[in-house]
Amino acid sequence: MNQNACKSTMKRFAAGIALVLMQSAAAVNAHAQTTIIREGNANVQLFDDNWKFSRYGLQPDGTKRPEPEGMEQPAWNDKDWTKLNLPHDWAIAGPFRIELAGKTGKLPWKAIGWYRKQFTIDKKDKGNRIFLDFDGAMAYAKIWVNGQYVGTWPYGYSSFRMDITPFVKTGQTNTVAVRLDTESWDSRWYPGAGIYRHVWLVKTAPVHTDHWGTTITTPEVTDSAATIQVAVKVSNQSKVTAQSKVTTEIFECTNGTQIGQQVGAIQETPVKVLADSAVVVANSIHLKQPQLWSLEKPALYIAKTTVHTNGSKPDIYYTTFGIRHLQFTARQGFLLNGKRTEIKGVCLHHDMGALGAAVNITALRRQLRIMKEMGCNAIRTSHNPPTPELLQLADEMGLLVWDEAFDAWKKPKLKNDYNKLFPEWHEKDLLALVHRDKNHPAVIIWSIGNEVMDQRDTALTHELAAIVQHADPTRPVSNGYNDPDGGRASGAATYLDIMGVNYFFSQQPKWDADPRYADKPTMGSETSSCVSSRGEYFFGTKYDHFQATSYDEAWPGWGCSPDEQFRTNAKYPHLLGEFVWTGFDYLGEPTPFNSDETNLLNFRTDSSKRKELEAALDAIRKKNPPSRSSYFGIVDLCGFPKDRYYNYQAHWRPELPMAHIMPHWNWPERIGQNVPVHVYTSGDMAELFVNGVSQGKKTKRPGEDFRLVWDSITYQPGEVKVVAYKNGQQWATDVVRTTGKMSKITLEPETNFLQADGTDLCYITVRICDNDNQLVPRSAVNLKFSITGPGEIVATDNGDATSFVPFSSTARPTFNGMAQVIVKGKKGHPGKITVSVQTDEGLQGSSTTVEAK
Repeated sequence: MNQNACKSTMKRFAAGIALVLMQSAAAVNAHAQTTIIREGNANVQLFDDNWKFSRYGLQPDGTKRPEPEGMEQPAWNDKDWTKLNLPHDWAIAGPFRIELAGKTGKLPWKAIGWYRKQFTIDKKDKGNRIFLDFDGAMAYAKIWVNGQYVGTWPYGYSSFRMDITPFVKTGQTNTVAVRLDTESWDSRWYPGAGIYRHVWLVKTAPVHTDHWGTTITTPEVTDSAATIQVAVKVSNQSKVTAQSKVTTEIFECTNGTQIGQQVGAIQETPVKVLADSAVVVANSIHLKQPQLWSLEKPALYIAKTTVHTNGSKPDIYYTTFGIRHLQFTARQGFLLNGKRTEIKGVCLHHDMGALGAAVNITALRRQLRIMKEMGCNAIRTSHNPPTPELLQLADEMGLLVWDEAFDAWKKPKLKNDYNKLFPEWHEKDLLALVHRDKNHPAVIIWSIGNEVMDQRDTALTHELAAIVQHADPTRPVSNGYNDPDGGRASGAATYLDIMGVNYFFSQQPKWDADPRYADKPTMGSETSSCVSSRGEYFFGTKYDHFQATSYDEAWPGWGCSPDEQFRTNAKYPHLLGEFVWTGFDYLGEPTPFNSDETNLLNFRTDSSKRKELEAALDAIRKKNPPSRSSYFGIVDLCGFPKDRYYNYQAHWRPELPMAHIMPHWNWPERIGQNVPVHVYTSGDMAELFVNGVSQGKKTKRPGEDFRLVWDSITYQPGEVKVVAYKNGQQWATDVVRTTGKMSKITLEPETNFLQADGTDLCYITVRICDNDNQLVPRSAVNLKFSITGPGEIVATDNGDATSFVPFSSTARPTFNGMAQVIVKGKKGHPGKITVSVQTDEGLQGSSTTVEAK
């Protein structure tokens, strides 16, 4: 598919001008080394600081506050409003309330939010175009400038631009007002609330590269040469015809934003652009010895496009891109640059745990780093357009991205979900996604939906797929089916390039034999749905006290163990790979303690399973469980690995010597009783020892065994040790011991330095240990945190899905011996920051220091 798409793209650009590159090692770098602020128009500034906020409608305590009229007017008195900087999530402060829905985190996210900000446009900008770019605002955003209505964008996950040129006054104070409404929005998970992504102020000449106006593709790629095709959409927002010239220079890129050595250029191309119109200028360039973007070496380039127009300053636009070749086949799987690559992916919701939905690039980078260390190489943006920073980081770090648009089409899952927007907005939102993300080499698949109620609708599937395929013919289009048999039997899936299957793989041989799908690549778009609570182990049951066992043996009726999914992948090796549900725990959807009736959709064709789940949901509603965040994560909400993490690491990183024992070995109430021991290892055989006595060797059967189990171990305090082997050679070891009593609190920062910019974060892990610095499992100690120096405590957490302590609290109990405190420096104030912890429970306090630079 991809090769044909590339040929089609080449034909579109046949009129392009192929030019010789400045390619030798001695080539002169005519561009001074600089850093781009972000992709897009170069004259841009972050617009996040010095906003004011006020909440109306539903309040955190459940009362209602009337919404007055006139708050968009510059003269409105906002002196008592809250001062803040963006990104901002108005709901994450809580409080958690037991009567609120578990599916959305038991947080008071529904409300009417108003934001206001004053700003000045320099007199010298008179005659320029002025825009506000919103990376995302939840939800039903309406924007005014100087009391005049500018426009709206309802879908809270979409990025959008507002042209405020007609409304601003140069050399004077201007007022922007934004109204958001989450009372009119329904969600199956915690969506956050507010201007929770960045806002940018953009200035351009009247004739400029349009918003998301560059398209860069690489239809021919080898190790020795690559063809780069560059299409530039030039917009003329003046009242006269413009005679302009367009040039594009290509530079190497380091760290995602650093402009390096120039490696090529497209000669100046004249273009005539009529008033209030736009034209596309298309050219191609041939690059010798390109650096290819790959998972191992994610090389990037920056294209600097300049539009020269008489009477105006040159307009500059930056595009980051990569050179790589994609192939998706039904038999060979996925090939990146000609190399078969198994997709080892996870699904991620967009929240940042204790930070809520407010995006923070440090937190996001940390999430991706933890996933990469596990062996993950792909992210599914479930189930919505991601923040732009995720794609930027994926490009830099070498991660593949399944870029998803919707969780609903015409038919609702919830009354006020995307079905309300679909008739008017589906094409606009799809194009916003594709146009924004099309140049990111990390993006390999477009997804038009997830488990939508209309997944058997052939006409609708065809319409949505065609919108995306026309906007970008270089990548495949898919959909996440929890009714894959229905989607295929109806013929709807014939309009997709890739079949995305959520959980139900039993009919795969049947569809492989169907001529309609014999050549259709298949992806596990959601897999496993195993649930667990870090550090919780149960005997004879899978659930207790609203926690799930960490033996990794619990999952809902539609799910399976990670081991069983590995066996499925081995059974059908032509599958492209999988996206596990989920990489991180997230706010909301606390299955199995979740009464969300949309879970029934997973059994739309199985009446017996539906009845069984309906009974379970009814029981949950009566209990009203305290669970407010998910158990699906391979790591908990803090980012602390659960045992499952090591199962995936063992399988996805077979070259890494590792072994991991579970459970812990503090079971005084089970002396003389059975305590099963499980081992995850990248080895192929292991021997277990309890207090120095061998319990025998276990060997993995290839494609069948993904953990080693000694299920008849009689508990005695002491030591459990495993020695793993690979190909007959000792490979890795792990040891767990019965610990002493709690004796100390340790603080371990993940970094010793942070930027004094008011946004960079330091995550500090808190452990309750014995005298030998061993974590004391099952310990719950009430902690109190404090901070001195130029910093502040942003949030605390412990990974407990049932904790109702607000994340903003500086008091937090440990959960199974661990907690977390997140700190940041004060903007413009470098210095040493000391974080201290105290408890009234007989343990000495502790502290640690990080430096803000």
